[in-house]
Amino acid sequence: MKLALIGATGLVGQKMLEVIAEQQIGFSELLPVASERSVGKQVFVFGKSYAVVSADEALEGTPELVLMSAGAAVSRKLAPLFVARGAVVIDNSSAWRRDEDKALVVPEINADRLKQGPQIVANPNCSTIQLVMALKPLHGVFGIKRLVLATYQSVSGSGQKGMQQLEDEALGKQSVQPAYPHPIHRNIIPHGGDFDASGYTTEEDKLVFETRKILGDPNIAITATVVRVPVSGGHSIAANIETDKPFDLESVKQLLQAFPGIVVQDNPAENLYPMPLFAAGKDEVFVGRIRRDFTIANGLNMWIVADNLRKGAATNAVQIAKYLIDNNLI
Repeated sequence: MKLALIGATGLVGQKMLEVIAEQQIGFSELLPVASERSVGKQVFVFGKSYAVVSADEALEGTPELVLMSAGAAVSRKLAPLFVARGAVVIDNSSAWRRDEDKALVVPEINADRLKQGPQIVANPNCSTIQLVMALKPLHGVFGIKRLVLATYQSVSGSGQKGMQQLEDEALGKQSVQPAYPHPIHRNIIPHGGDFDASGYTTEEDKLVFETRKILGDPNIAITATVVRVPVSGGHSIAANIETDKPFDLESVKQLLQAFPGIVVQDNPAENLYPMPLFAAGKDEVFVGRIRRDFTIANGLNMWIVADNLRKGAATNAVQIAKYLIDNNLI
């Protein structure tokens, strides 16, 4: 199998190479693609180096599988060209997530949306992935009526520019190409994406739309506030959940513990709860601070943490690829 990786030198692209090796995704040829100025640079996987090529060279190579993490504009241009040549494209941008005919997939939840043959598969937003992982086992038993969300998103979610801005400011320097309109060091910014006329942002809209699409329930009422925090990696979500049916906390914890990819860390007496520092480099989604909201009949609060570059992006995409390969869909 020929494999192309678009955005191979970026933060997510580099993580994808790590996860490809960990998941033992075999290939006969690797075609790493980045911007024109990166052509000829080396990337590494399975202990071997591979030279970065242009997008045109990758297209000529007719790969069967394409992992793409180079932004929506690049994806809209290139993804259909690869599909026309017979490839399956797994795209990490926002380009295709709202398309009715494109599967938006978290494998533990809705891998059955994947089909055989050339196609574009959308990888969800990083915060959405960790959210729906924690919601799915509860939605199936109790039903979810309403969500009030606040995210605490690390600067790695803004790519190299976000990481660089935090690093520069921590050293007392002004960032040459800041990712944010305000300082992020020793600050929090209630702003993710672009604002629309309603006062919400594109990142908040993604949480609403993508959660409904992945869970297959357009009737869940969802409101969200996205916040950028001065943390280098790992996203956190405070989720207030109203269920359709009554629940008991022990059943909630058991359902979460039994769900693949979820780790419950919930022992306040021992100060045990999820934190991005300890989620770094891990593929699991960590859930804690599980408690009732006593202001409504079926109210529940949870704190959800994951490494946004792994399960929130690279790992989820590679898991999709592995499912396609293992089920002979490529």
